[in-house]
Amino acid sequence: MNINTFTKAKNVYKRLEEETPLSEKSLIKNGIKCENPKKKEPRAENSTVNDLNRGRVAIFIDGVNLFHAALQLGIEIDYLKLLCRLTAGSRLLRAFFYTTVDISRQTHTRPRPNEKQQGFLFWMRRNGYRVVTKEVQIADNSKKPNLNVEIAVDMITLTPYYDTAVLVSGDGDLTYAVDAVTSKGAKVEVVSLRTMTSDSLIDVADSFVDIDSIKHHIQKDSHSSYNYRALSNSNL
Repeated sequence: MNINTFTKAKNVYKRLEEETPLSEKSLIKNGIKCENPKKKEPRAENSTVNDLNRGRVAIFIDGVNLFHAALQLGIEIDYLKLLCRLTAGSRLLRAFFYTTVDISRQTHTRPRPNEKQQGFLFWMRRNGYRVVTKEVQIADNSKKPNLNVEIAVDMITLTPYYDTAVLVSGDGDLTYAVDAVTSKGAKVEVVSLRTMTSDSLIDVADSFVDIDSIKHHIQKDSHSSYNYRALSNSNL
């Protein structure tokens, strides 16, 4: 069954290429603007999601889930492109990025073993994301760590303030939270790699986008002018 062609009354399986192109306006406080791809991607006439009916958008990204999806696709995510693509010209309320921080290898000689990751998270905070972290000791924990509780609480708590939630995760444990959000009248778009996405999550969402169908628009270019260098003297 082709996931991009199968449709049903409640859910709409679509490719993000069919959505409304981005508008030429700044989405981030520091003046970074999203590129308008109108010349390269003409809007499909049967588009079901656009900036006119999405209203105010809130983005919730499961960083660990997205990392493994990118790993399977063999790409590195450009988080500026991703933010612009997910916002798609709509009014952005807030973009959350959830991730774990491994502290299991911390020693006296290496009190900060994750400086590169901390540099990345600092960059994310400066470029439009609200970063939520959880310290974990992966080496001593057989259970896969995640931030599903944090994601669920934020999605439900902020429901009165947004019209559309964009959930970048395929974790089926978030199904109940998505169902709760939609029951309050908000829309939920799930964005994830299809092979990593729970059917139950797709069933309760209003629409689903396979990351594989948009990978060429969100991957980092080899000549990108920014990087996530480690921080040497940081208070993070």
